[in-house]
Amino acid sequence: MGACGDGPGRARLWLCAAGLALSAYALHVEAARARDGHYRAFCDLGRAVSCSRVFSSRWGRGFGLVEMVLGPDSSLNQPNSVFGLLFYSLQLLLGCSRAPWTSVVLALSSLLSLAGSLYLAWILFFVLHDFCFICITTYAINVGLALLNYRRLWGGGAQGQPGAKAKEH
Repeated sequence: MGACGDGPGRARLWLCAAGLALSAYALHVEAARARDGHYRAFCDLGRAVSCSRVFSSRWGRGFGLVEMVLGPDSSLNQPNSVFGLLFYSLQLLLGCSRAPWTSVVLALSSLLSLAGSLYLAWILFFVLHDFCFICITTYAINVGLALLNYRRLWGGGAQGQPGAKAKEH
């Protein structure tokens, strides 16, 4: 079977599906909060445990960086959840490919997602002083995808990939 069959493919499918679902929910929460300032999301459990407060903060769009560099009206100043939807879609689509270059792209994009996760976790805990279950779960998903991607790159992932071991007949 291909990379999306059994083994790491199933894990990738589940991780990407969870990441896509959480990113879509985060986008919904941010849009609902923008329409109604009193909106209370399922993940809002208290003053210090509020995903909607995190998503609607200045760091919830463009990682808090795009606005500073390109301005608030830049087309790149999107909710972080939009970047999550793109990232998990990329991980799923490229994870199904047998092309050798995809392992490198997957590993590099995972490295970027880990750096982003560390940055946003720091903001979450030390700047916003909040706890966001959705955020923490996406960070864990990013770690899981990174492990899969580096295993595929260096340790014998899908057939036809760098590091893949040929089957003996």
